[in-house]
Amino acid sequence: MLVPRESFDAKKARTADIIRRLKAAYPDAHCELNFRTPLELLIATILSAQSTDKQVNIVTANLFGKY
Repeated sequence: MLVPRESFDAKKARTADIIRRLKAAYPDAHCELNFRTPLELLIATILSAQSTDKQVNIVTANLFGKY
């Protein structure tokens, strides 16, 4: 049985509902990674899969400063 595709407006509404629920469930959530740009966040996130956030912050301080 094929499920019909979700419309763009339905996706937007579902996404907004998910974000609202996450904010209600985790009102004080914040990112432990240090970053200034979306690219830095992407790099730090990739590195954090291999190490702890604390260690990533130590490494990326030098990495982002150099590059």
